[in-house]
Amino acid sequence: MKRVYWRPPGVSRRAMVLITALSVCVLLAVELIPVRRKQPWYEAKLQAAHLARHAMGIIKAEKARRGILPSPEADPHGTGLIGSALSPVTSNTGFLSAKRTSINPNFAAVLVHLLEQAGVNSGDVVAVGMSGSFPALNIAAFAAIQTLDLRPIAISSVSASQWGANDVDFLWIDMERVLVDAKVFRFRSVAASRGGIDDRGFGMSPRGRELIDQAIERNQLRMIDPENLNEAVAERIDIYQEQAKGQAIRAYVNIGGGSASVGTHLGKKLFRPGLNRNPPRSRGPVDSVMLHFAELDIPVIHITRIANLAERYGLAQEPEGLPRPGEGKVFIKAEYNRWLAGGGIALILAVMLAFIRLDVGMRILKGARRPRERAQPEPMV
Repeated sequence: MKRVYWRPPGVSRRAMVLITALSVCVLLAVELIPVRRKQPWYEAKLQAAHLARHAMGIIKAEKARRGILPSPEADPHGTGLIGSALSPVTSNTGFLSAKRTSINPNFAAVLVHLLEQAGVNSGDVVAVGMSGSFPALNIAAFAAIQTLDLRPIAISSVSASQWGANDVDFLWIDMERVLVDAKVFRFRSVAASRGGIDDRGFGMSPRGRELIDQAIERNQLRMIDPENLNEAVAERIDIYQEQAKGQAIRAYVNIGGGSASVGTHLGKKLFRPGLNRNPPRSRGPVDSVMLHFAELDIPVIHITRIANLAERYGLAQEPEGLPRPGEGKVFIKAEYNRWLAGGGIALILAVMLAFIRLDVGMRILKGARRPRERAQPEPMV
């Protein structure tokens, strides 16, 4: 039978078993003894997470002061950042699990990470599009932007999907004004629309649209009241350019799924969650603010598919209570110990070299001990 494997001639099986065992031990050591390494921008991430947690506490206290009690079923930990299943200003269906996962101040660290990856610097202008659907993520974005000392131009769509900021007396634009008044943030939205279908509140009751208009008026924001989606996109772009005052916009941040910001449901799927450096390849006729900036080669940060983002950055899914700042692999990540791996490889090579040299030495020694062959007498002629 032919052999189907090869091994160096002269190397004993005992030596090969020893080298194999040593290799397995090195592999197990590298796998079982990782190092915990701080991730880039650690200090800024931690500062942003603390700021976001403080802001969330302010909103919770303000809701309690106003007598707006959290639902024990939807918001069992009493965060105050989960609304009701239905209200006059509810624009769309929503996923309660995503809303619960979003209430994590460490998403501010994720925003710091993505903004730094986008290449922004202190003083740069960033455009922001947000809705009332994820108030906790809006807070996280503001915390990251303020920590990095950026200049935001924010536009909000006021309506919210299920379990968002859909309490008619305390909508997202009310929350951000409270946070500015409390000197938590230095900025808030410069304009607002109704949101919902075509960014016009289409599909909501007349009473719901009226309540949103009143909220925009009481917060003294510029009203965006388009005739259709294309007009909503164009007006938002005009506001961003006007407010930038000639300074280049370095990134666009979208929170949630506002129709003018992301387009239709098809447009929402064209961009990956997280950082997008290039426009999508197959975009078709869909128009949106995100697509506008992407086609100008401006990085787009798309905060959607919250469970996906939480898993990517090591944040808890539907956490038990409000997580502490600093939790998650966005801060500290277990990685292979390169020194241990390199030392292990060097040890294996050294042992292999020792066996090879020993084998060569044994061959030389055996050759020296072998008796010389007697010279054959020459044949007589």
